[in-house]
Amino acid sequence: MKAAQTVIECASRAEPRCGGSVVIGIDGPSGSGKTTLAQALTDLLGAPVIHMDDLFPGWDGLAQAAGLLTDQVLRPLACGAPAGYRRWDWNTSTWAEWVEVPGAPVLIVEGCASTVDPAAPFIAARVWVEADHDTRMIRGIERDGEAYRPNWERWAAQERELFGADGTRQRADLIVRT
Repeated sequence: MKAAQTVIECASRAEPRCGGSVVIGIDGPSGSGKTTLAQALTDLLGAPVIHMDDLFPGWDGLAQAAGLLTDQVLRPLACGAPAGYRRWDWNTSTWAEWVEVPGAPVLIVEGCASTVDPAAPFIAARVWVEADHDTRMIRGIERDGEAYRPNWERWAAQERELFGADGTRQRADLIVRT
């Protein structure tokens, strides 16, 4: 995947901002291809990945996720302390087990809000992944099913608000269109 190579080149020029880790943040709206890009990077780099889907406290939790990422993972790693997070169980709508995050030379964080404040200062390479609205909606419904359309629409409204207020796309080091 050419985009993955471009991200690696971008990250190779970045200085660590999270202790000794170069954190690659892959952000953008749902259905844009963030997880696919993160998987390609993992295959090439062997780096651990944090999926923001594991941090969102439900369908209305987008705005809280960057703070959870920062408090539970990024700030502790930056200080050399043990890091991890409580995984959100989407089936039971409750917090589940604790997931440890090891310190690593490269850490990939993928998902909506992975590069917004307060996480932004810890992200060494900010990647924005985008696709047109209809393509993203088709991908989401194919993955999750038609019954989730109202949730996707509710989530998209949160994305517009959060990304607009944060200027997330404008602050990206790299923009990938899928």
